[in-house]
Amino acid sequence: MNDPREIAHLTGAVGPVGAAESAEAADSAELTFPRHAPLAGFGSAHGELLVGGVPLHRLTAIVGRTPYYAYSRAALSARVAQLRARLPAGIGLHYAMKANPMPAVVHHMACLVDGIDVASAAEMRVALDAGAGGERISFAGPGKSAAEIAQAVAAGVAVIVESEQQYEIAIRISETMGLTPRLAIRINPSFELRSSGMRMGGGAKPFGIDEERVPSLIRQMQADGISPVGLHLYAGSQSLNAEAIIEAQQQATDLAIRLACDLRHPLEWLNLGGGFGVPYFSGDRALDVDPIGLALEPLVARVGAELHAPVVLELGRYLVAEAGIYVCRVIDRKLSHGQLFVITDGGLHHNLAASGNFGQVLRKNYPLAIGNRIGETPLQVQSVVGPLCTPLDLLGDRIELPASQIGDLVVVFLAGAYGPSASPTAFLSHPPPAEALV
Repeated sequence: MNDPREIAHLTGAVGPVGAAESAEAADSAELTFPRHAPLAGFGSAHGELLVGGVPLHRLTAIVGRTPYYAYSRAALSARVAQLRARLPAGIGLHYAMKANPMPAVVHHMACLVDGIDVASAAEMRVALDAGAGGERISFAGPGKSAAEIAQAVAAGVAVIVESEQQYEIAIRISETMGLTPRLAIRINPSFELRSSGMRMGGGAKPFGIDEERVPSLIRQMQADGISPVGLHLYAGSQSLNAEAIIEAQQQATDLAIRLACDLRHPLEWLNLGGGFGVPYFSGDRALDVDPIGLALEPLVARVGAELHAPVVLELGRYLVAEAGIYVCRVIDRKLSHGQLFVITDGGLHHNLAASGNFGQVLRKNYPLAIGNRIGETPLQVQSVVGPLCTPLDLLGDRIELPASQIGDLVVVFLAGAYGPSASPTAFLSHPPPAEALV
Protein backbone atom coordinates (compact mmCIF):
# COMPACT_ATOMS: atom_id res chain seq x y z
CA MET A 1 0.00 0.00 0.00
CA ASN A 2 2.76 2.44 -0.93
CA ASP A 3 0.93 3.92 -3.90
CA PRO A 4 -0.44 7.30 -2.72
CA ARG A 5 -3.20 7.03 -5.31
CA GLU A 6 -4.78 4.13 -3.47
CA ILE A 7 -7.42 4.80 -0.86
CA ALA A 8 -6.19 4.12 2.64
CA HIS A 9 -7.27 0.69 3.80
CA LEU A 10 -7.08 1.57 7.46
CA THR A 11 -10.48 3.23 7.21
CA GLY A 12 -12.02 0.21 5.51
CA ALA A 13 -12.19 2.00 2.17
CA VAL A 14 -11.45 0.46 -1.21
CA GLY A 15 -7.97 0.95 -2.53
CA PRO A 16 -8.50 0.94 -6.31
CA VAL A 17 -5.57 0.99 -8.67
CA GLY A 18 -5.05 4.48 -10.05
CA ALA A 19 -5.65 5.35 -13.68
CA ALA A 20 -2.93 4.10 -15.98
CA GLU A 21 -0.67 6.56 -17.73
CA SER A 22 -1.49 5.27 -21.21
CA ALA A 23 -4.70 4.13 -22.85
CA GLU A 24 -3.20 0.70 -23.53
CA ALA A 25 -2.27 0.17 -19.90
CA ALA A 26 -5.48 1.74 -18.67
CA ASP A 27 -7.60 -0.69 -20.63
CA SER A 28 -6.08 -3.62 -18.74
CA ALA A 29 -6.06 -2.08 -15.26
CA GLU A 30 -7.76 -4.31 -12.71
CA LEU A 31 -9.53 -3.02 -9.65
CA THR A 32 -7.81 -4.25 -6.50
CA PHE A 33 -8.84 -4.13 -2.87
CA PRO A 34 -6.26 -4.05 -0.09
CA ARG A 35 -5.53 -7.64 0.97
CA HIS A 36 -7.91 -8.87 -1.76
CA ALA A 37 -7.28 -10.35 -5.20
CA PRO A 38 -8.25 -8.34 -8.29
CA LEU A 39 -11.99 -8.42 -8.90
CA ALA A 40 -13.02 -10.12 -12.13
CA GLY A 41 -15.39 -7.98 -14.15
CA PHE A 42 -14.13 -4.69 -12.76
CA GLY A 43 -11.30 -2.40 -13.71
CA SER A 44 -10.41 1.25 -14.11
CA ALA A 45 -9.41 3.46 -17.00
CA HIS A 46 -8.69 7.18 -17.10
CA GLY A 47 -9.67 7.57 -13.47
CA GLU A 48 -13.05 5.87 -13.92
CA LEU A 49 -14.43 2.55 -12.77
CA LEU A 50 -15.18 -0.01 -15.47
CA VAL A 51 -18.01 -2.50 -14.95
CA GLY A 52 -17.88 -5.34 -17.44
CA GLY A 53 -15.71 -3.07 -19.58
CA VAL A 54 -18.28 -0.24 -19.52
CA PRO A 55 -17.20 3.13 -18.03
CA LEU A 56 -19.25 4.11 -15.01
CA HIS A 57 -20.65 7.33 -16.49
CA ARG A 58 -21.84 5.43 -19.57
CA LEU A 59 -23.37 2.67 -17.48
CA THR A 60 -25.20 5.28 -15.41
CA ALA A 61 -26.60 6.79 -18.61
CA ILE A 62 -27.74 3.34 -19.76
CA VAL A 63 -29.50 2.66 -16.46
CA GLY A 64 -31.03 6.12 -16.67
CA ARG A 65 -30.88 7.16 -13.02
CA THR A 66 -29.24 6.74 -9.68
CA PRO A 67 -29.19 4.99 -7.30
CA TYR A 68 -28.77 1.59 -8.90
CA TYR A 69 -27.17 -1.81 -8.52
CA ALA A 70 -25.01 -3.26 -11.27
CA TYR A 71 -23.88 -6.87 -11.46
CA SER A 72 -21.06 -8.16 -13.66
CA ARG A 73 -21.71 -11.24 -15.80
CA ALA A 74 -17.97 -11.78 -16.09
CA ALA A 75 -17.54 -11.74 -12.32
CA LEU A 76 -20.40 -14.21 -11.79
CA SER A 77 -19.04 -16.60 -14.40
CA ALA A 78 -15.48 -16.30 -13.11
CA ARG A 79 -16.47 -17.08 -9.52
CA VAL A 80 -18.33 -20.24 -10.52
CA ALA A 81 -15.48 -21.38 -12.78
CA GLN A 82 -12.87 -20.72 -10.08
CA LEU A 83 -14.91 -22.61 -7.52
CA ARG A 84 -15.49 -25.62 -9.77
CA ALA A 85 -11.75 -25.81 -10.43
CA ARG A 86 -11.13 -26.12 -6.68
CA LEU A 87 -13.89 -28.62 -5.85
CA PRO A 88 -13.95 -32.34 -6.53
CA ALA A 89 -15.26 -33.41 -9.91
CA GLY A 90 -18.90 -34.39 -9.80
CA ILE A 91 -19.86 -32.28 -6.81
CA GLY A 92 -23.14 -30.42 -7.32
CA LEU A 93 -23.21 -26.66 -7.05
CA HIS A 94 -26.50 -24.97 -6.19
CA TYR A 95 -27.24 -21.25 -6.17
CA ALA A 96 -29.19 -20.03 -3.12
CA MET A 97 -31.09 -17.30 -4.90
CA LYS A 98 -32.17 -15.53 -1.72
CA ALA A 99 -28.74 -13.86 -1.95
CA ASN A 100 -29.78 -12.12 -5.17
CA PRO A 101 -33.15 -12.91 -6.77
CA MET A 102 -32.91 -10.43 -9.65
CA PRO A 103 -34.41 -12.41 -12.58
CA ALA A 104 -31.56 -11.67 -14.99
CA VAL A 105 -29.00 -12.78 -12.40
CA VAL A 106 -30.95 -15.97 -11.67
CA HIS A 107 -31.18 -16.74 -15.39
CA HIS A 108 -27.42 -16.28 -15.77
CA MET A 109 -26.68 -18.41 -12.72
CA ALA A 110 -29.08 -21.13 -13.84
CA CYS A 111 -26.86 -21.64 -16.86
CA LEU A 112 -23.76 -22.02 -14.67
CA VAL A 113 -24.86 -24.15 -11.71
CA ASP A 114 -26.51 -27.51 -11.20
CA GLY A 115 -29.51 -26.37 -9.19
CA ILE A 116 -31.36 -23.44 -7.66
CA ASP A 117 -32.42 -23.29 -4.02
CA VAL A 118 -35.41 -21.04 -3.30
CA ALA A 119 -37.02 -19.79 -0.11
CA SER A 120 -40.48 -18.69 -1.29
CA ALA A 121 -43.02 -19.39 -3.99
CA ALA A 122 -42.14 -16.08 -5.64
CA GLU A 123 -38.49 -17.13 -5.86
CA MET A 124 -39.60 -20.51 -7.21
CA ARG A 125 -41.49 -18.82 -10.05
CA VAL A 126 -38.41 -16.73 -10.91
CA ALA A 127 -36.26 -19.89 -10.99
CA LEU A 128 -38.78 -21.69 -13.20
CA ASP A 129 -39.01 -18.70 -15.53
CA ALA A 130 -35.19 -18.63 -15.67
CA GLY A 131 -35.23 -22.09 -17.23
CA ALA A 132 -34.46 -24.26 -14.21
CA GLY A 133 -36.81 -27.23 -14.35
CA GLY A 134 -38.58 -28.38 -11.21
CA GLU A 135 -36.13 -31.28 -10.89
CA ARG A 136 -33.31 -28.73 -10.45
CA ILE A 137 -35.08 -26.64 -7.78
CA SER A 138 -35.33 -27.20 -4.04
CA PHE A 139 -37.60 -25.17 -1.75
CA ALA A 140 -36.48 -24.54 1.84
CA GLY A 141 -37.95 -22.41 4.60
CA PRO A 142 -39.39 -22.95 8.07
CA GLY A 143 -42.73 -21.26 7.29
CA LYS A 144 -43.89 -22.58 3.93
CA SER A 145 -47.65 -22.15 3.56
CA ALA A 146 -49.97 -24.83 2.22
CA ALA A 147 -50.44 -22.76 -0.94
CA GLU A 148 -46.68 -22.57 -1.47
CA ILE A 149 -46.25 -26.29 -0.89
CA ALA A 150 -49.02 -26.94 -3.40
CA GLN A 151 -47.27 -24.83 -6.02
CA ALA A 152 -44.01 -26.67 -5.43
CA VAL A 153 -45.61 -30.13 -5.59
CA ALA A 154 -47.38 -29.21 -8.82
CA ALA A 155 -44.11 -27.96 -10.35
CA GLY A 156 -42.14 -31.06 -9.37
CA VAL A 157 -39.89 -29.02 -7.09
CA ALA A 158 -38.19 -30.78 -4.18
CA VAL A 159 -39.96 -29.54 -1.04
CA ILE A 160 -37.51 -29.54 1.86
CA VAL A 161 -39.73 -30.32 4.84
CA GLU A 162 -38.67 -28.57 8.04
CA SER A 163 -41.35 -29.91 10.38
CA GLU A 164 -43.66 -32.89 10.67
CA GLN A 165 -46.57 -30.60 9.83
CA GLN A 166 -44.98 -29.53 6.56
CA TYR A 167 -44.67 -33.21 5.67
CA GLU A 168 -48.31 -33.89 6.49
CA ILE A 169 -49.46 -30.91 4.42
CA ALA A 170 -47.35 -32.04 1.46
CA ILE A 171 -48.82 -35.56 1.65
CA ARG A 172 -52.42 -34.30 1.76
CA ILE A 173 -51.82 -31.95 -1.15
CA SER A 174 -50.10 -34.58 -3.26
CA GLU A 175 -52.96 -37.03 -2.70
CA THR A 176 -55.45 -34.39 -3.81
CA MET A 177 -53.40 -33.72 -6.96
CA GLY A 178 -52.70 -37.38 -7.68
CA LEU A 179 -48.97 -36.69 -7.72
CA THR A 180 -46.04 -38.28 -5.94
CA PRO A 181 -44.29 -35.40 -4.16
CA ARG A 182 -40.55 -34.89 -4.23
CA LEU A 183 -39.73 -34.40 -0.56
CA ALA A 184 -36.41 -33.83 1.17
CA ILE A 185 -35.64 -33.42 4.86
CA ARG A 186 -33.79 -30.52 6.41
CA ILE A 187 -31.93 -31.68 9.51
CA ASN A 188 -31.18 -29.43 12.45
CA PRO A 189 -27.86 -30.90 13.57
CA SER A 190 -26.58 -30.84 17.12
CA PHE A 191 -23.42 -29.04 15.94
CA GLU A 192 -23.00 -25.56 14.48
CA LEU A 193 -20.56 -23.90 12.11
CA ARG A 194 -17.83 -22.25 14.16
CA SER A 195 -16.72 -18.75 13.17
CA SER A 196 -19.86 -18.16 11.13
CA GLY A 197 -21.72 -14.89 10.72
CA MET A 198 -25.10 -16.55 11.24
CA ARG A 199 -25.52 -19.93 12.92
CA MET A 200 -28.29 -21.91 11.27
CA GLY A 201 -27.93 -25.21 13.13
CA GLY A 202 -27.19 -26.59 16.58
CA GLY A 203 -29.46 -26.31 19.60
CA ALA A 204 -32.92 -24.77 19.46
CA LYS A 205 -33.50 -23.43 15.94
CA PRO A 206 -36.58 -22.75 13.79
CA PHE A 207 -34.78 -24.38 10.85
CA GLY A 208 -35.11 -28.06 10.06
CA ILE A 209 -36.07 -31.07 12.14
CA ASP A 210 -33.94 -31.94 15.17
CA GLU A 211 -31.62 -34.78 14.23
CA GLU A 212 -33.00 -37.14 16.90
CA ARG A 213 -36.51 -36.88 15.35
CA VAL A 214 -35.43 -37.53 11.78
CA PRO A 215 -35.41 -41.37 11.99
CA SER A 216 -39.06 -41.35 13.03
CA LEU A 217 -39.98 -39.12 10.09
CA ILE A 218 -38.06 -41.35 7.67
CA ARG A 219 -39.96 -44.37 8.93
CA GLN A 220 -43.25 -42.52 8.47
CA MET A 221 -42.32 -41.45 4.95
CA GLN A 222 -41.40 -44.98 3.93
CA ALA A 223 -44.60 -46.34 5.46
CA ASP A 224 -46.44 -43.82 3.27
CA GLY A 225 -44.56 -45.03 0.20
CA ILE A 226 -42.42 -41.87 -0.02
CA SER A 227 -38.66 -42.01 -0.52
CA PRO A 228 -36.81 -38.83 0.47
CA VAL A 229 -35.04 -37.32 -2.52
CA GLY A 230 -32.45 -35.62 -0.36
CA LEU A 231 -31.11 -34.63 3.01
CA HIS A 232 -30.25 -31.00 3.71
CA LEU A 233 -27.96 -29.67 6.45
CA TYR A 234 -27.01 -26.02 6.83
CA ALA A 235 -24.98 -25.30 9.95
CA GLY A 236 -24.11 -21.64 9.35
CA SER A 237 -23.05 -18.94 6.90
CA GLN A 238 -20.43 -16.26 6.16
CA SER A 239 -17.39 -18.10 7.50
CA LEU A 240 -13.86 -17.21 6.41
CA ASN A 241 -12.43 -20.14 8.38
CA ALA A 242 -11.69 -23.11 6.10
CA GLU A 243 -10.97 -25.38 9.05
CA ALA A 244 -14.38 -24.68 10.59
CA ILE A 245 -16.15 -25.34 7.28
CA ILE A 246 -14.27 -28.62 6.82
CA GLU A 247 -15.19 -29.70 10.34
CA ALA A 248 -18.88 -28.92 9.76
CA GLN A 249 -18.91 -30.78 6.43
CA GLN A 250 -17.33 -33.85 8.01
CA GLN A 251 -19.82 -33.82 10.87
CA ALA A 252 -22.71 -33.34 8.44
CA THR A 253 -21.56 -36.26 6.32
CA ASP A 254 -21.25 -38.54 9.35
CA LEU A 255 -24.71 -37.57 10.53
CA ALA A 256 -26.35 -37.97 7.12
CA ILE A 257 -24.88 -41.43 6.59
CA ARG A 258 -26.03 -42.53 10.03
CA LEU A 259 -29.57 -41.21 9.52
CA ALA A 260 -29.90 -42.58 6.00
CA CYS A 261 -28.74 -46.11 6.79
CA ASP A 262 -32.29 -47.53 6.69
CA LEU A 263 -33.44 -45.85 3.46
CA ARG A 264 -34.85 -48.29 0.92
CA HIS A 265 -33.95 -46.13 -2.08
CA PRO A 266 -30.87 -43.99 -2.72
CA LEU A 267 -31.03 -40.24 -2.31
CA GLU A 268 -30.84 -37.91 -5.27
CA TRP A 269 -28.48 -35.66 -3.32
CA LEU A 270 -26.95 -34.81 0.02
CA ASN A 271 -26.89 -31.04 0.49
CA LEU A 272 -24.12 -30.02 2.92
CA GLY A 273 -25.12 -26.35 2.79
CA GLY A 274 -22.58 -23.63 2.24
CA GLY A 275 -21.12 -21.26 4.78
CA PHE A 276 -18.44 -19.86 2.44
CA GLY A 277 -17.84 -16.24 3.41
CA VAL A 278 -16.49 -13.22 1.57
CA PRO A 279 -14.07 -10.60 2.98
CA TYR A 280 -16.05 -7.40 3.40
CA PHE A 281 -13.80 -5.42 5.70
CA SER A 282 -10.22 -4.28 6.07
CA GLY A 283 -8.31 -7.03 7.85
CA ASP A 284 -10.55 -9.82 6.55
CA ARG A 285 -8.67 -12.62 4.83
CA ALA A 286 -10.35 -14.23 1.84
CA LEU A 287 -11.52 -17.78 2.38
CA ASP A 288 -9.00 -20.36 1.18
CA VAL A 289 -11.14 -22.84 -0.75
CA ASP A 290 -8.30 -25.20 -1.71
CA PRO A 291 -8.17 -27.11 1.62
CA ILE A 292 -11.96 -27.39 1.57
CA GLY A 293 -11.82 -28.94 -1.88
CA LEU A 294 -9.15 -31.42 -0.78
CA ALA A 295 -11.11 -32.38 2.34
CA LEU A 296 -14.24 -32.90 0.27
CA GLU A 297 -12.59 -35.54 -1.93
CA PRO A 298 -12.90 -38.40 0.60
CA LEU A 299 -16.35 -37.18 1.71
CA VAL A 300 -17.67 -37.24 -1.85
CA ALA A 301 -16.24 -40.72 -2.33
CA ARG A 302 -17.74 -41.95 0.93
CA VAL A 303 -21.19 -40.53 0.22
CA GLY A 304 -21.08 -42.07 -3.25
CA ALA A 305 -20.11 -45.46 -1.86
CA GLU A 306 -22.48 -45.56 1.12
CA LEU A 307 -25.46 -43.45 -0.01
CA HIS A 308 -25.01 -43.75 -3.78
CA ALA A 309 -25.73 -40.05 -4.01
CA PRO A 310 -23.83 -36.93 -5.11
CA VAL A 311 -22.82 -34.22 -2.66
CA VAL A 312 -24.24 -30.74 -3.20
CA LEU A 313 -22.97 -27.41 -1.90
CA GLU A 314 -25.55 -24.62 -1.61
CA LEU A 315 -23.95 -21.19 -1.95
CA GLY A 316 -25.43 -17.73 -2.33
CA ARG A 317 -23.36 -14.84 -1.02
CA TYR A 318 -20.07 -16.45 -2.05
CA LEU A 319 -21.18 -16.69 -5.68
CA VAL A 320 -22.60 -13.20 -6.15
CA ALA A 321 -21.42 -10.73 -3.49
CA GLU A 322 -18.23 -9.58 -5.19
CA ALA A 323 -19.96 -9.36 -8.58
CA GLY A 324 -22.12 -6.37 -7.59
CA ILE A 325 -21.81 -2.69 -6.89
CA TYR A 326 -24.24 -0.08 -5.56
CA VAL A 327 -24.01 3.34 -7.19
CA CYS A 328 -25.44 6.58 -5.85
CA ARG A 329 -24.86 10.26 -6.66
CA VAL A 330 -23.49 13.04 -4.47
CA ILE A 331 -26.24 15.64 -4.07
CA ASP A 332 -24.74 17.82 -1.31
CA ARG A 333 -21.62 18.37 0.78
CA LYS A 334 -21.46 20.10 4.13
CA LEU A 335 -19.15 20.68 7.05
CA SER A 336 -20.41 20.16 10.60
CA HIS A 337 -18.10 20.81 13.55
CA GLY A 338 -15.09 20.04 11.41
CA GLN A 339 -16.48 16.81 9.92
CA LEU A 340 -17.16 16.68 6.18
CA PHE A 341 -20.41 14.98 5.18
CA VAL A 342 -21.04 13.84 1.62
CA ILE A 343 -24.78 13.41 1.12
CA THR A 344 -25.99 11.04 -1.59
CA ASP A 345 -29.33 10.04 -3.09
CA GLY A 346 -28.88 6.46 -1.86
CA GLY A 347 -28.53 4.87 1.54
CA LEU A 348 -29.69 2.22 3.98
CA HIS A 349 -33.13 1.91 2.38
CA HIS A 350 -31.37 0.40 -0.65
CA ASN A 351 -28.27 -1.16 0.92
CA LEU A 352 -29.02 -2.02 4.52
CA ALA A 353 -25.95 -4.24 4.82
CA ALA A 354 -23.50 -1.48 3.87
CA SER A 355 -25.05 0.83 6.48
CA GLY A 356 -24.08 -1.68 9.17
CA ASN A 357 -27.67 -2.42 10.17
CA PHE A 358 -27.89 -5.95 8.75
CA GLY A 359 -26.30 -7.95 11.53
CA GLN A 360 -23.11 -6.02 12.31
CA VAL A 361 -22.41 -5.77 16.03
CA LEU A 362 -19.70 -3.15 15.58
CA ARG A 363 -20.21 -1.10 12.45
CA LYS A 364 -17.47 -1.33 9.81
CA ASN A 365 -17.20 0.30 6.41
CA TYR A 366 -17.81 -1.65 3.25
CA PRO A 367 -15.27 -1.01 0.46
CA LEU A 368 -16.24 2.29 -1.12
CA ALA A 369 -14.88 4.66 -3.77
CA ILE A 370 -15.71 7.75 -5.80
CA GLY A 371 -16.22 5.86 -9.04
CA ASN A 372 -15.37 8.74 -11.37
CA ARG A 373 -12.26 9.78 -9.41
CA ILE A 374 -10.31 6.53 -9.15
CA GLY A 375 -6.71 7.29 -8.22
CA GLU A 376 -7.12 11.02 -7.69
CA THR A 377 -5.25 12.85 -4.96
CA PRO A 378 -5.26 14.52 -2.51
CA LEU A 379 -7.51 12.48 -0.22
CA GLN A 380 -9.96 13.93 2.27
CA VAL A 381 -11.59 12.30 5.29
CA GLN A 382 -15.30 12.22 4.48
CA SER A 383 -18.43 10.58 5.85
CA VAL A 384 -20.82 9.36 3.17
CA VAL A 385 -24.47 9.49 4.22
CA GLY A 386 -27.83 9.00 2.55
CA PRO A 387 -30.91 11.23 2.29
CA LEU A 388 -32.94 9.65 5.11
CA CYS A 389 -33.90 11.37 8.33
CA THR A 390 -32.01 8.97 10.59
CA PRO A 391 -28.40 8.82 11.82
CA LEU A 392 -28.39 5.15 10.82
CA ASP A 393 -28.24 6.19 7.15
CA LEU A 394 -24.45 5.95 6.95
CA LEU A 395 -22.61 4.32 4.04
CA GLY A 396 -19.08 5.30 4.97
CA ASP A 397 -17.84 6.67 8.28
CA ARG A 398 -14.82 8.97 8.02
CA ILE A 399 -13.20 7.40 4.97
CA GLU A 400 -10.25 8.83 3.06
CA LEU A 401 -11.52 9.53 -0.45
CA PRO A 402 -10.59 11.86 -3.31
CA ALA A 403 -12.16 15.30 -2.92
CA SER A 404 -15.74 14.69 -4.02
CA GLN A 405 -18.02 17.13 -5.80
CA ILE A 406 -21.79 17.36 -6.26
CA GLY A 407 -22.69 15.05 -9.13
CA ASP A 408 -19.94 12.51 -8.44
CA LEU A 409 -20.79 8.81 -8.31
CA VAL A 410 -20.20 6.95 -5.06
CA VAL A 411 -19.66 3.20 -5.48
CA VAL A 412 -20.16 0.63 -2.72
CA PHE A 413 -18.47 -2.64 -3.59
CA LEU A 414 -19.32 -6.20 -2.53
CA ALA A 415 -22.97 -5.33 -3.10
CA GLY A 416 -24.02 -8.33 -5.15
CA ALA A 417 -25.64 -10.21 -2.25
CA TYR A 418 -28.47 -9.18 0.06
CA GLY A 419 -29.00 -5.82 -1.59
CA PRO A 420 -32.46 -4.51 -2.57
CA SER A 421 -34.34 -7.61 -1.46
CA ALA A 422 -32.76 -7.43 2.01
CA SER A 423 -33.28 -3.68 2.47
CA PRO A 424 -36.25 -1.55 3.63
CA THR A 425 -36.86 -0.06 0.19
CA ALA A 426 -40.19 1.47 1.23
CA PHE A 427 -38.66 3.31 4.21
CA LEU A 428 -39.57 7.03 4.08
CA SER A 429 -41.10 6.43 0.62
CA HIS A 430 -37.99 7.17 -1.42
CA PRO A 431 -37.87 5.56 -4.88
CA PRO A 432 -36.46 2.03 -5.12
CA PRO A 433 -33.08 1.45 -6.80
CA ALA A 434 -32.71 0.25 -10.37
CA GLU A 435 -30.83 -2.96 -11.17
CA ALA A 436 -28.74 -3.95 -14.19
CA LEU A 437 -26.76 -7.00 -15.28
CA VAL A 438 -23.77 -5.93 -17.35
